[in-house]
Amino acid sequence: MTTSFDPTTMATNLATAYTQSAQSLITAQTKAAQATSTGLTKLQSVLSTFNTALSGLSSTTGKTLTQYSATASDSSVLTATATGKAQATSTPLFVEQLATTHQVAFQDLPAVPAGPGSMSVQLANGSGFNVDLASADSDGDGTLSQSEIARAINTAANGQATAMVVTVGGATQLLLTSGVSGAGGKITLDTSGLSGPLKTALDDTTKQKQLVAAQDAVVWLGAQGAGVRLQQSTNTLTAIDGVTVTLKKAQATGDAPTTLTVSRDDSATAGKLQTFVDAYNSLSKALSDLTAVGSGTTASGTFASDAGVRALRDRLSGLLRADYGGSNLRTLGVSIDRYGQLSLDSAKLTKALTAQPTALDDVLGSAALSAPSGLLGAFDKALDVWTDTGTGQIKSRQATVTAQQKSLSDRQTRLDSQYTQAYNRYLQQFTALQNLQSQLADTGSLFDSISASAS
Repeated sequence: MTTSFDPTTMATNLATAYTQSAQSLITAQTKAAQATSTGLTKLQSVLSTFNTALSGLSSTTGKTLTQYSATASDSSVLTATATGKAQATSTPLFVEQLATTHQVAFQDLPAVPAGPGSMSVQLANGSGFNVDLASADSDGDGTLSQSEIARAINTAANGQATAMVVTVGGATQLLLTSGVSGAGGKITLDTSGLSGPLKTALDDTTKQKQLVAAQDAVVWLGAQGAGVRLQQSTNTLTAIDGVTVTLKKAQATGDAPTTLTVSRDDSATAGKLQTFVDAYNSLSKALSDLTAVGSGTTASGTFASDAGVRALRDRLSGLLRADYGGSNLRTLGVSIDRYGQLSLDSAKLTKALTAQPTALDDVLGSAALSAPSGLLGAFDKALDVWTDTGTGQIKSRQATVTAQQKSLSDRQTRLDSQYTQAYNRYLQQFTALQNLQSQLADTGSLFDSISASAS
């Protein structure tokens, strides 16, 4: 006679049956909590991405979503770019001279004995620096070469000038270039701290050759000599609000001014609005996925039955259809389909801006904290209820889910302990039963043996 059961299997089956109901509930709740946590993380991500897009579009002080372009009648003389601060205009500019950076070469400088000594490099704008030559002998051969002098200058210059050694036709020259453009960058040397042949060579004007003079840019708003004269140290002109002009070439006396034309760039403006359209479509698609109601083989979204998230989606959709500043997205050429996706008609936008140049800024407004306005301000306020790092819905819900997951983890630990206790109890009982059954089987075999012997 053999035993008819395995104690381990019986103990496992009964312990599992004992905890199965509670385990199924914990498993389902844990899966739901994890799905909610993942959904909240995704919601946080899409809302943050959309918020970033709103911030980039916000027309804060001095900015506008309406874009402008700047062109020159002669691009060899100057080029220009315009920002939203620009105004449509046509301005004549005459470039009398370009700003240049001073550059001077010192020829036939002798190799001199290393030792104490210093010099200073002065710029016309009042700045300058001292060059200590006492430790400039880097190779320790007892003499100062032009390369070692150049290295000492560059070490002390801090960007105010640069030095390099140039060899042309066998002649070596020490080349100094100012770090400041315009007349204020003109270089002079003070050699009073030097002595001997190096001082003599640096002070010898016959060995100095000016390669590029230091001069400011001179531009006339209007004709040369008759308009407004502008003088500055660089070739980048920012005197016209919202326009950056890069000077390229000086004009000859008697030349006609170059015309700078600033005009509205409807294509770039449409691109700005398209950025908003794309950002909203991405957000709308994500919210639709999160709140989708499943059917057939299609699973429901994480927040399919969540009234709060669905209300957020509907709130944003409603804000799109509202009027701002006497206008709305529809008048700007933005339409909404039945799936909540936006599309832009650029021709209609151009027509709307021609009729009312401020329409785009009136409708979109700004998400700036100091002065929220328009659609962007309304969106920012609606999203802040969810994204605020202190009191937002996402932070609050995530804290709740975290607490729930901890509670579920604690319950799982307790249930695992109950399972272990039940398993050990059943294993002990069925092992004892198995031993008893084995003993009975052995006794039965003994009786069978005695009976057979008696027969």
